[in-house]
Amino acid sequence: MQIKKIIIGIDDSKYAEHAAKYGFDLARKFDAVVGVVNIIEPVVTPMDTSDNLLGVPLANVGGPEEIDLIRSQADSSENLIRRTVDAMAEGVQVTYFSEYGSTADGILQCAKEFHADLIVVGTHKRSGLDRLLMGDVTEGIVRRATIPVLVVPFEEGNLSIRCAVIG
Repeated sequence: MQIKKIIIGIDDSKYAEHAAKYGFDLARKFDAVVGVVNIIEPVVTPMDTSDNLLGVPLANVGGPEEIDLIRSQADSSENLIRRTVDAMAEGVQVTYFSEYGSTADGILQCAKEFHADLIVVGTHKRSGLDRLLMGDVTEGIVRRATIPVLVVPFEEGNLSIRCAVIG
């Protein structure tokens, strides 16, 4: 097995941070390059799009608030990537991706564009109703990936690593 390119999916959680550390350690051991991916999921904001006088929808619903939100999300994504790379990437060549859209789809698309050999993601072990309502990014990646996926679980108070390569 040759691992020359690793995609690491991150968000601003301790689960992703834990997985990123593991992914960068693997990159050093395999002398691989890393693609760090942070996907910005669009925020749905309730907006009153009706004309108060006539009660009909208005054609132009985007405004300065929406643009400010998009800029804020992009800045947060860039800061997260920069912090992650600064803290963990010593000695590793890094490319980064910050995209808008569905997280699972975005990570898979970036892995394809990067020609990755491995995807590394963390999991927070959602279950039951929470998993049904919130969805599970990791599961979506594992189900549709065409390359191996390393899922790095994290348990509160337990830093032992149990992982599985699926692919």
